[in-house]
Amino acid sequence: MKSFSASVQIQAPPDAVWSILIDGARWTEWNPTVEKVDGRIAPGGRVTVMTRQAPGRAFPLRVTAFEPPRRMIWTGGMPLGLFTGVRTYRLEPTGSGVTFTMTEEFSGLLARFILPSIPDLQPAFEAFAAALKQRAERDQGTRRPS
Repeated sequence: MKSFSASVQIQAPPDAVWSILIDGARWTEWNPTVEKVDGRIAPGGRVTVMTRQAPGRAFPLRVTAFEPPRRMIWTGGMPLGLFTGVRTYRLEPTGSGVTFTMTEEFSGLLARFILPSIPDLQPAFEAFAAALKQRAERDQGTRRPS
């Protein structure tokens, strides 16, 4: 099994960070790792992600867990569990915002053959987390008290 993970403290309420995460159509506005996100980020939704790390390649995924504003899981890979990638987005409330964590684990019967071809995704995970933090905190700074 191979996995990647990034975590960051975000000074914004969980609902505000969650709303950014589930608005895939706007990811390219803030997320330097993604070229395009198509589909519906919702319970049982199907999403296709195109990344800058693999230009021209589409990654079809299914939203397999959706627990606003705490956790969401996207799953993709080959049929019959031959190779599976499971990406988890988690928001843990803190006194002054949230801790955002994104992890991805790869597994399956063909993993030992496929894993060597997967590039180091750690820099992309860290860039995603940093960009989400910047976007959420910027959005919080532009809100006016009611």
